[in-house]
Amino acid sequence: MRPRLSREAARTATAVGAAALLVVVGVPAVSAAGPADATGDAPQVEAPVPDISWTACEGEGLAAFDCASVEVPTDYDEPAGDTTTIALTRLPATEPDQRIGSLFVNFGGPGGPGVATMHQLGGPFLDPQVHARFDVIGFDPRGVGESDPVTCFPDQASENAFLADTPVVPISQREQAQFLTSFATTAASCEVLSGNRIAHASTANVARDMDVLRQAVGDEQLSYLGYSYGSVLGATYGTLFPERVRALAIDGTLEPSGWSGGEGSVGLRTGQGVAASEVFDEFLATCSEAGPEACSLAALGEPREVVETVLERLREEPVEVPLPDGSTVEFGYGEAVSTAFSALYSPLGFAPLADSFAELAALTGTQAQHRRASAGDVGDLLRRLGLIEDYSGVGSALASMCVDGEHPLKPWEYAAQADAADEEAPHFGRMRSWVGIQCEFVQFRDDDAHLGPWDQTTEAPVLVIGTRHDPATPYDQTQPYADRFPDARVLTVEGYGHGTLGISTCANAAIARYLTDLTATDGATCGQDVAPFQDVPAQLPADQLLLAPTPGVPGT
Repeated sequence: MRPRLSREAARTATAVGAAALLVVVGVPAVSAAGPADATGDAPQVEAPVPDISWTACEGEGLAAFDCASVEVPTDYDEPAGDTTTIALTRLPATEPDQRIGSLFVNFGGPGGPGVATMHQLGGPFLDPQVHARFDVIGFDPRGVGESDPVTCFPDQASENAFLADTPVVPISQREQAQFLTSFATTAASCEVLSGNRIAHASTANVARDMDVLRQAVGDEQLSYLGYSYGSVLGATYGTLFPERVRALAIDGTLEPSGWSGGEGSVGLRTGQGVAASEVFDEFLATCSEAGPEACSLAALGEPREVVETVLERLREEPVEVPLPDGSTVEFGYGEAVSTAFSALYSPLGFAPLADSFAELAALTGTQAQHRRASAGDVGDLLRRLGLIEDYSGVGSALASMCVDGEHPLKPWEYAAQADAADEEAPHFGRMRSWVGIQCEFVQFRDDDAHLGPWDQTTEAPVLVIGTRHDPATPYDQTQPYADRFPDARVLTVEGYGHGTLGISTCANAAIARYLTDLTATDGATCGQDVAPFQDVPAQLPADQLLLAPTPGVPGT
């Protein structure tokens, strides 16, 4: 039987769902007057190169991995000053005598950890040629995971509890007021507990960290594979260090100029609302074509009509979703839209999403009881006293987003923007247009952030991959991203979902050829290994190959 709405997914949607709207790739730093440096051209100082002491990773199932942590300058304007910890992990090349070098991987975000994601994948996840010829390295960007994470609450439980009552997608004036109050408080708390960390959390500084790590592993030039938000990191590295690029493979693109500036919120500028709405239409169409035998939702009637009825009823009254242990969790309109957005990240998610809507259709057909649970870095001192803990939460994603770009709206202008976005892209436009609201309350800033220009000068060939129906990094941004490079080759994956990892052997092979030989055919196309509403082949275990999106982030 296909999985339905799991307990973990339901808990996450309600307790942390609102936090999803916080992220987009980090938050700026300590409050300061004036705009961030328009060019981000901080001096390219010669930072100390750390020695990496690889040791066996601790934990079950991690025998294939090495782990390490290093110290890098917190502020590259002061390379001999305070340091920041960067955690990293390595999957050594299987044919060391044929080794080309190291391949640095960013799985997306912002706020996505590289170490935990590599460990979750559990072993080789790329084409065998890549693992044969490269040490594959994942690292937690500064402010994320085990790399001095940006935290906004004393611990994860406190964060979840605070955000539990925040609407996932605010609609009424009461919900909008509650939403603004919640995120104003969150932003202020982030500044108090992690202001110094946010102040240096820009993607430009992550790129500088990656260049230090490149030198530390002994590579003369960088080989890099970036997914989703990793496209912003790749473009930033290429801008700052064009002569140090050997290979950039980008899977799922955010056009960087929309990330760093423009009209409207960052959530609106990235185009996710429109893209997700279009892919949702594809989900409904493919469900209808698959019919009742393959798509449970189709057994209830025309899928679009059923879903719209469910969403309308959820807007009026949330339902109590029963969990396996006999308890229930409240599930409303915002949770349903957020769940759908996440499921659209892969064709493997289409059938479970249909099952979830079918279950919600049954629940909304009855009278469900409504029950809603009703400047110096102080954080450094509190951490030393053991009063707050480091954890990977909303702050990690918030940090780079706020410092990486412009935020031209006033908090009270978001509601009108959300209404307009809902007209253009029903359900998802409203949800995504609120992304960035937390950046409006505190003027976070990182003086070394790079806000453009984004035209590239590297002479290295670049591989840019776009999936035709991608809800998080719109396909129509693929070619514009590629056009910024002198020599970029575009590969189109004809299919559904966000990125190709684990669902396109053809794309994996193309990435391998490019990384090993630096060859790729511009205009090439690939298919996917599995189509929506088909049985999952045994060699594609969804629990291992699907990378869940960072909630609310334009891409992960």
